[in-house]
Amino acid sequence: MATQFRTTLFGQFVRLLSRNKLFKYPDEIGSSPWKRALQRDTNDPRKPPGDETTHSSKGNGLLHAALDHRIPEAGQDIHLVDWYGPGDPENPRNWPRTWKLIIVFQMCILNFAVYIASSIYVPGEADIMQEFGVSVTVATLGLSLFTLGYGFGPMLWSPLSDMPMLGRSRIFIYTLLSFVLLQLPVGFAADMPVFLVFRFLTGFCGSPCLATGGGTIVDIYAPTQAIYAISIWASLGYLGPVFGPIVGGFVAPAKGWRWTIWIFTWMCSIVLIVMFFLLPETSAANILYKRAQRRRKATGNQRLKSQSEIDASNHTAKDHFMLLARAFTLAFSKPIVFLMDLYTGLLYGILFTWFESFPFVFGNIYHFSVGQQGLVFLGILVGGLITVPFFLLWIKHRIAPRLTKPNFKPEMVLPPMFVGCFALPVCLFWYGWSARADMHWIMPVIGSGFFTVGSITLFNSVFNYLGIAYPESAASIFAGNALFRASFGAVFPLFARPLFRRVGIDGGNSLLGGIAVCFIPMPFLFYRYGEKIRHMNRNARYDV
Repeated sequence: MATQFRTTLFGQFVRLLSRNKLFKYPDEIGSSPWKRALQRDTNDPRKPPGDETTHSSKGNGLLHAALDHRIPEAGQDIHLVDWYGPGDPENPRNWPRTWKLIIVFQMCILNFAVYIASSIYVPGEADIMQEFGVSVTVATLGLSLFTLGYGFGPMLWSPLSDMPMLGRSRIFIYTLLSFVLLQLPVGFAADMPVFLVFRFLTGFCGSPCLATGGGTIVDIYAPTQAIYAISIWASLGYLGPVFGPIVGGFVAPAKGWRWTIWIFTWMCSIVLIVMFFLLPETSAANILYKRAQRRRKATGNQRLKSQSEIDASNHTAKDHFMLLARAFTLAFSKPIVFLMDLYTGLLYGILFTWFESFPFVFGNIYHFSVGQQGLVFLGILVGGLITVPFFLLWIKHRIAPRLTKPNFKPEMVLPPMFVGCFALPVCLFWYGWSARADMHWIMPVIGSGFFTVGSITLFNSVFNYLGIAYPESAASIFAGNALFRASFGAVFPLFARPLFRRVGIDGGNSLLGGIAVCFIPMPFLFYRYGEKIRHMNRNARYDV
């Protein structure tokens, strides 16, 4: 367990206070794999102390050579600090199953909590309007700006988490700490401008888990297992906004809008404490970077370097800037990524617009209280509880056995979209046409259940596709997708209520359903031409 604890923030504090006497790394122990390798190599006068692997710019890159193999580069050997072997316990892929589940649980619950923070505020909009004397559009900005914040946040945090000198765990913990602290000016806001500014900032700081969480899962699991975990992680992201109105619908009328802020702040504070003790560093590049630092300090041999340091040795200032801009460049310069992101963004905008019709249907037509209006979202939850197991079964029987085969293509994960692209317009038409005073309220609730059939099959397929096609840039790829989804999700609700007031519930949902019908061909086009489009750029995997 020390292997995982030592890289948690708690473990690093313990090492600092004990002057590195507790939670030692394997290379700091007398019988470590590093020192045993050196002992085996002492009879070779040609090789200076170093790691088992050398790097050559004149050869074929990394040469996993025997201990006595030397290849000069610019007059000296560069000794690559790599894993001690395929069973290296510090490699996140080799960690015990229990620890991997603990990490995935933290990513899922944090994803869930931050998404709740977006929608739990909505039932309190009426209180906001009354207290600050603002219009419904301005009150809606509390949702839109938070959504926009968690869209732009990953564009910075995800590339930073890919940088070997930073890693992922600190990004998660320090941004979550900022997220919790910034809720104070939100909850105690004395006017609307302060409230809106800090809603954006909290969304920005709370965003890493919404994209980088997928990168963390890819860090610890092989593709055949990661595809399950990513699906569960993403599904909880969809269900978070569903629970928000349920909780907020009872809290806001009883305690006021400010208590909707404190509810998820307490939840995230608990998650923060758990992550302080139980979230180890999962970035392989960061683990090896720090290993190389320790070995240089212990031996004085400056030729000991990790792969990331070797790669960065020839980087210019422009290259470092491009690394920070990776999420933007991947999203806008890679055709298949841009098309996938645009497609999911438009769908997200439609769904957020649809959400705004719930108060009109269940408040004005069926005369539900604010608390009862939140409960109608349980129909969406039930749809998710039915859909997710079937989706995971499909992965188990149709995708997982094929992932390791030579003829596997990322496009093979897309067929569930064929179901989702039809389920979404069915949801919108069913819900819109059955929302009438002469029809029981259960009918639109049943129709809303098709929402999760569409969202889970559409969005999970896209996430799995992008993660498989771009495994080395998973966090940045997911960040770009989050930006598109959040941007459309932030803008569309601003004109949703005027739309439903002008054309009615049936007309507004028919319009959204018609747009969804226009999107039906897209999954089939992605399936048919995705490989050709994907190979138009150099970052995608050509072996698949």
